[in-house]
Formats: sequence, structure tokens, C-alpha cells
Amino acid sequence: MKNNKIIDYSKRSIMSKEFDGFLFAIVLITAAIGLVIIYSATRTTGSNSNVIVQSISYGLGVAAMLFLCFFDYEQFGNAIKYIYAFAVVILIIVLIFGTSGDWGARSWIRFGSIGVQPAELAKLCFILTFSYHLSRVENVVNDIRAIIGLVIHMAVLVGLILLEPDMGSAMVFLFMFACMLFVAKLSYKYIIPVIALGALSLPLIYNFVLADYQQRRINVFFDPYIDPLGDGYNVIQSQIAVGSGQLWGKGFLEGTQNQMGYLPTKSTDFIFSVLSEEFGFVGAAIVVILLFMIIYRCFKAAKKADNTYGRYICTGVGAMFLFHVFENVGMCIGIMPVTGIPLPFISYGGTSLLTNMIAIGLVLSVTYHNKPRMKVDVY
Repeated sequence: MKNNKIIDYSKRSIMSKEFDGFLFAIVLITAAIGLVIIYSATRTTGSNSNVIVQSISYGLGVAAMLFLCFFDYEQFGNAIKYIYAFAVVILIIVLIFGTSGDWGARSWIRFGSIGVQPAELAKLCFILTFSYHLSRVENVVNDIRAIIGLVIHMAVLVGLILLEPDMGSAMVFLFMFACMLFVAKLSYKYIIPVIALGALSLPLIYNFVLADYQQRRINVFFDPYIDPLGDGYNVIQSQIAVGSGQLWGKGFLEGTQNQMGYLPTKSTDFIFSVLSEEFGFVGAAIVVILLFMIIYRCFKAAKKADNTYGRYICTGVGAMFLFHVFENVGMCIGIMPVTGIPLPFISYGGTSLLTNMIAIGLVLSVTYHNKPRMKVDVY
């Protein structure tokens, strides 16, 4: 007579989908802090229009996150060609009809008082399409033909962005591209030569590729006081604001550099300087910790994803946020060249905030749509 093994399941044994409420809550808190800082940065203008626009984007972003969470992200695989074509079309449109932003790049499409930055939307398109492409060729990712196809996939979008020219956004794409290939286990026989070639080509890029204003930004990165009233002015005022905040800050709405108008583009590119001046090292550290918690949850979701498409999506989103945070904070304290890259969830920009929340929605979708895991208690 055969012995039958009996498994006893407790009442706590469940099979359920997982909603990352922790990530969702951190994003809401961080974006709410951004609204407060934007209010302070724009208070002297006598208008709350920026806060209103950001609040509307906040509401739309929350709705988008929840919608995407419950929408199966794998369905995007059925429309990859259309998503990629959309990215190419909007980047071409901005070259033809776009208007210049604060840094001179033709990177905005405006509908009256409403502005849309296509490069932000293109980042989402790239994450979705490149993740799918990479998931299809991951078994032969070190085959030279597969690599060429992946490079072309990225280069078309980056090339259009460089024509604006928007060097900051182009660097974000390159960083996402590199991180996703690294996760796909691209061989070091390709990685090391590319890094070496990139380093050796920097003098050529500086002298023959970068425009004059881009060269000046590099120069003032090493010494902002070579042009303290020109290209170095932004960095100097930002460093003064950050340093003057000391440990606890000067207090909400009490920042001298901010409220007296010395700090440039303070609601967008240099909003971290506003935060540091008014809330000090402690306030700035709290925001940075929140941002890195968001990045950590993205990479954790990548690790837990039950398929490669989801893994690469989460990796791309995490890499996008990581580069944005490092570059924006770095330029505000003088350890990175100045670019027009915003601080995620904090800087003013309806397109940027909505894009970031949609990106989080994709991560939530990957987590939620993992194959349900049975949690079993055996006694």
C-alpha cells in the first residue's frame, strides 16, 4: 500500500498578485515635496501657475501609475513598432516646429501656454522598445549582428536628440543603453574596448563635436570663476545657495539666493539648490534618500521579474532615474557639468513629472503581473 504524503496548508496560504505599495507611497511623498519646493522657488513671481500645472500633472500621474499597474505591460510587445515609430516622429516634429528652452536646444513643442518635451516621452518609448528588442536577442546578445541591431535601435533616437541639440537627454539614453546591455550580460570583450575608445575620443569630441557653448560649460565645470558673470554664474550661485543652507537650512521661504532672485532656473534645473538652502543638508539628504529608495525598488523589481522583458523595463527605468539624480545633484554642487536635466519628481515640468510617474507605473505593472507565488506554511 502506497504512502500518500499530505501537505497541510494554513489559512495564511495564499496565491495573490503583489502591489508595490511602498514604491507607490514613496513616489507620492517625493512628488508632494517637489510641489512645496516649486512653490518656494516661484513665490517671487507673484503667480501660482507653475504649482497649478505641476499639481495637475501630479493628479494625472497618479491616475497613470494606477492604470499602468493593472495593465499587463507585456501587451506593449504587440505594438513595439508603433511605439518606436511614435518616438521617431515626435523627435522629428520637434526639429521642425520646436521652440528653444532655457539652454538653447530646440526641444519643446508648445500649444499656447502648454509645453511638451518630446525627449521625455521618447525615453519611455525607448525603454519599452529596447527592452523588447533585447529580450528577443538576449541569447545571442554577444553576436556582432545582434549588437549592431541594438546600436542602431538606440542611435536613431539619440541622433535625433543630438540634432536639437540636447546633450543632456542624449547622455540619459546612452546610460540606459549601457545599463540594460550590462544586465543582458554583454561580454567584457566589447565593454572594455568601448570604454577605452570613449575615453580616448574625449579630446576629439570636445574640439570637433561640441558647440562653443557646450565647450564653455565644460570649462566652467573645472573652474566657474573663469567667467563668474557669464557661464560660471549659475554654478557659483548654486554652490553659494547649497553651502549657505548648512545643516538645517535657512527655513521655508527664507532662502536668500532663492527669494532674492540670484539663483537661475531655480524651479527646474537648480531646484536642488533651493531645497538645500531652505532645508539644509538634512532636508536635501532626506530627498536624496527618497530618490535612491525609488531607484532601489526599480532595480529590486528588475531582479524579481519573472521574464526578461519586465527585467529590462525595470532596469531602464532605474537607470534613467539614477542618471538624472546623479547629474542634477552633481551640477548643483559643482561636481558635474551643467545640463538641463531635471531632478525627478522634484523639478518643475509637467511632461517630466508625468513621464516619471508613467515610468513608475511600468515598474508597478512588472511587479504586479509577475506570476503569482504560492505562500505555503507546512506544519
